[in-house]
Amino acid sequence: MIPTKKLHNGVDMPVLGLGVWQTKEGEEVRTAVKAALAAGYRSIDTAAVYGNEAGVGEAIRESGVAREDLFITTKVWNSDQGYESTLKAFETSLDKLGLEYMDLYLIHWPVSGKYVDTYRALETLYEQGKVRAIGVSNFHIHHLEDVLANCKIKPMVNQIELHPRLSQVEIREFCQKHEIAVEAWSPLMQGGEIFENETIAQIAEKYGKTPAQIVLRWDIQSDIITIPKSITPSRIEQNVNVFDFELSAEDLAKIDALNENRRLGPDPDNFDF
Repeated sequence: MIPTKKLHNGVDMPVLGLGVWQTKEGEEVRTAVKAALAAGYRSIDTAAVYGNEAGVGEAIRESGVAREDLFITTKVWNSDQGYESTLKAFETSLDKLGLEYMDLYLIHWPVSGKYVDTYRALETLYEQGKVRAIGVSNFHIHHLEDVLANCKIKPMVNQIELHPRLSQVEIREFCQKHEIAVEAWSPLMQGGEIFENETIAQIAEKYGKTPAQIVLRWDIQSDIITIPKSITPSRIEQNVNVFDFELSAEDLAKIDALNENRRLGPDPDNFDF
């Protein structure tokens, strides 16, 4: 069983899930999701813009796992932001996934001039019982402050790019202060660059684990929810086997020291989608 983190509204969210960014719609995403569910994953993270919500839904139905045991996340894309358009986009995602409710619905990026109204739509969906938890993605502190100043319901999650080269300490501290759970996308860095790191390799050898398992364990012990992406069943299974060991404080500090504040994805203040 994958442990869970209790969000500030009392909902339990698995601390590790499968991300399906850049996973092709159809057989590829179905195979990945079914492999994850067979390996014990219960959290799947998709988004409208990924174009694979229908495949995720098919895999869920084919898996035989009870809906109440799953935690499904999707996100509203930038072109759909705004109050009414977000409500419509949510229904489209729900229909594609073939679900009656969502576990977590996120604003994908903080589109200037729109994300506060978009968040109001998320609050409406939450109050209607269509979503168990709501949150944001790629929000800097100033974006979060803007939402907190205008919302009735605090975001439960902020999903951000986070890995050993971009540890996001300031945002993590801000979120902890405001009871907002932090979730890492691209925890293993795009292209797996972190696997070549000498420090990670040495720690992996010490514990008899893969570099990926070391990084994911660092996430979990640092109170970060993590959603590694893979389409390879053997790696999907490896990535979930991180609950039978614990990194020492010294090794956690060594990984913390790898931070370079280096992004692989866009800066939320300077993107044009």
